[in-house]
Amino acid sequence: MRKIKLIWDFRGPAAAKTAEHHEIHLKEFLVMEQHNLQITGFEILNDMYAIAYLVVEEKDMIKFRDVLKPHRGEVYVD
Repeated sequence: MRKIKLIWDFRGPAAAKTAEHHEIHLKEFLVMEQHNLQITGFEILNDMYAIAYLVVEEKDMIKFRDVLKPHRGEVYVD
């Protein structure tokens, strides 16, 4: 089954810290939902742009998208 990477974009001087903090909330959400796939992370792309992400199975994407409201998504490649 394909996996989808749901992505939140953060811009500005606090982008890195905001993305790092957002990942904490994504992990908490996965624990609360008892979801079996536990792939999250954040990436600092430059000093003014960072992302946080959560990987879900394609069959669960709509549910997670509607609840968590990511900015965008893409197919996840291991």
